[in-house]
Amino acid sequence: MEKNSDLLILGGDQRYLEVINQLASKGLHIVLAGFDQMAFSHPNISNQKVDQVDFGQIDAILLPLNGTGAGGVVEAVYTDEAVALSPDMLKRTPDHCIVYTGISNEYLDKAVDQAGRKLVRLIARDDVAILNSIPTAEAVLKIAIEETDYTIHGSNVIVLGFGRTGVTLARLFSAVGANVFVAARKDSDFARITEMGLHPVHLDHLVDYISDIDICINTVPHMLLKEAILSKMPVSALIIDIASKPGGTDFSFAEEKGIKTIHALGLPGKTAPKTAGEIISNVLFKLL
Repeated sequence: MEKNSDLLILGGDQRYLEVINQLASKGLHIVLAGFDQMAFSHPNISNQKVDQVDFGQIDAILLPLNGTGAGGVVEAVYTDEAVALSPDMLKRTPDHCIVYTGISNEYLDKAVDQAGRKLVRLIARDDVAILNSIPTAEAVLKIAIEETDYTIHGSNVIVLGFGRTGVTLARLFSAVGANVFVAARKDSDFARITEMGLHPVHLDHLVDYISDIDICINTVPHMLLKEAILSKMPVSALIIDIASKPGGTDFSFAEEKGIKTIHALGLPGKTAPKTAGEIISNVLFKLL
């Protein structure tokens, strides 16, 4: 992609303000839709409404990291109007147009496929996911401190999942003195968890450990914290679920039992938008 090519940024949150300014300063022409409440002075930035965009001139599209809803609507916090990506919009783009998102769903996969365009999931990339795990873990620690009446130091904390974010979470909570358990499935993960001085737990045996847990952090986007598990969890426990919707917790049963649960989504954009925006812009510029 040439530096003077057009990138359409369709919706987004606070971290995308950093993305916009960073990429515009590097020579890209940025077309915005879903930012009508904002003013931009850089000559490389064109702020429009969706129906004003000439999709025939768009070389790449950046969607919010949480992708689209089931009907194509995207998160756009800087407008009161609904902003959506339709299959027709994609079909009007040049053949070389690439769509960048964080995560995808059936609607977006189908729309991109029907248009014959390429879809890149940024969160699937190690560079984005690992770097993004740093502000995510710091945000989870902030929530844990604010939502408990005891110190994290000495608390029993369990992290569900040992992916790129799970590793960072386990390391950070251990560094501040928590007694960290990590639930996973792979033997290689158990070996690494042990090497880190933490306590490995098989996800199938979670019920045997949960009664002693003060803080449970879920990173797995599958239903793990079901009624059978939650029934064994102390009422005083805190659950922080950072898995994408619908999460991995039976929130209704947890509420019924009186367990405090927080479904914390988009944490880097809320607590460290500048850093999160820099991560996205740096990786996206290399890809473009």
